[in-house]
Amino acid sequence: MSARTDKPHEVVERALELSRADGCVVIADERSTANLRWAGNALTTNGVTRGRTLTVIATVDGKEGTAAGVVSRSAVTADELEPLVRAAEAAARGAAPAEDAQPLVTGVAPSPEFTEAPVETSSAVFADFAPALGEAFARARAGGRELYGFANHELVSTYLGTSTGLRLRHDQPNGTLELNAKSPDRTRSAWAGRSTRDFKDVDPAALDAELAVRLGWAERRIDLPAGRYETLLPPTAVADLMIYQLWSSSGRDAAEGRTVFSKPGGGTRLGERLAGLPLTLRSDPDEPGLESAPFVVAHSSGGDRSVFDNGLPIRATEWISGGELKQLTTSRHGAALTGLPVAPGADNLILDGGGDRSLEDMVASTTRGLLLTCLWYIREVDPATLLLTGLTRDGVYLVEDGEVVGEVTNFRFNESPVDVLGRATEAGRTEKTLPREWSDWFTRSAMPALRVPDFNMSSVSQGV
Repeated sequence: MSARTDKPHEVVERALELSRADGCVVIADERSTANLRWAGNALTTNGVTRGRTLTVIATVDGKEGTAAGVVSRSAVTADELEPLVRAAEAAARGAAPAEDAQPLVTGVAPSPEFTEAPVETSSAVFADFAPALGEAFARARAGGRELYGFANHELVSTYLGTSTGLRLRHDQPNGTLELNAKSPDRTRSAWAGRSTRDFKDVDPAALDAELAVRLGWAERRIDLPAGRYETLLPPTAVADLMIYQLWSSSGRDAAEGRTVFSKPGGGTRLGERLAGLPLTLRSDPDEPGLESAPFVVAHSSGGDRSVFDNGLPIRATEWISGGELKQLTTSRHGAALTGLPVAPGADNLILDGGGDRSLEDMVASTTRGLLLTCLWYIREVDPATLLLTGLTRDGVYLVEDGEVVGEVTNFRFNESPVDVLGRATEAGRTEKTLPREWSDWFTRSAMPALRVPDFNMSSVSQGV
């Protein structure tokens, strides 16, 4: 009998019953996906998958402290369940005491739906989207452009149980759409991406129309040298920068002097003003349209994420408030070391700047500057300043007197997200967006476009 024929909550309960460790956490992730892919204005593949991953975390108390062993496996059969639990216990007994050891979480009310069947996606999620995509193919073909891309929808039901009595459940939908339009000779390319929970709010026709305009802009090519330019960063590019900043905001690392959020001479920069604009960077598991798990789900420990914190409630947190650094990410262990409040990171991120203008409005008020499409191949250069490098892709456009006049060369950039926030002179309307670089790991974000007066295009790139 395969584990998928068992109810997930029963698998969790059975694994806990089998445990002989001093403490035990069991996480069952039930995952289903549906996808479409297309190229040259025609569907190429589609598919649906199902699967379960079971993670067992055993904790063993010893004279020198508590050790943890973590084992994750897919497609675990009923006969393999006890060996999996024993493997986690053996890993714990063979491990050194865990630096992040804390008592397992208690006192969290159980999820009412813990014993219910997992939710699943299917090809039906594309019932309205697929016909609309077919119509977009026809329009693109008639307009002399080719559409490439993919749509992916995933539903993950996570069941978390612990030996301290936690019984928690979260269902996470996650949909992404990436669409490329190319000229028939492949010399011009434009990209658009969307994040969605159910594909009901995605309009292929509108995206195709947007890409058609951008391909039209690219008919005129203008060579520009590297340098600092007034630059309009669209929400997707802002998301890529802000997500990396969140990933780099460990309270412990800052307190130990290793990050951009470390104060010279010791301590952190909490309370310092980072932006002249009234920018607020926040996470909230209950954010409408961007809902995420309201409790910690940690399959492994690392940074300020700890397996001992599994089930710990996640609450709405302002990381930056009105331009001022208010909070850094901390596990319970990190908080105990630094004296900072416990603040686990959530799986969404929102930047509010108080603006109400669209990106088009911001273009119309630009005397001369660059309009980006997206960023990619982002890498860290210097953690002390959070200096990042990366490339622009699929269209950089020159704006003069409020109008786009042509496409310019792609660039390599060198910028710190913290410095970008500090130098931004305008924030547009916050809207849900898809980060292009980090879309495999982080999709739930809402960002405004930002105007940066001197964005550093450090060299010319020949990429498209």
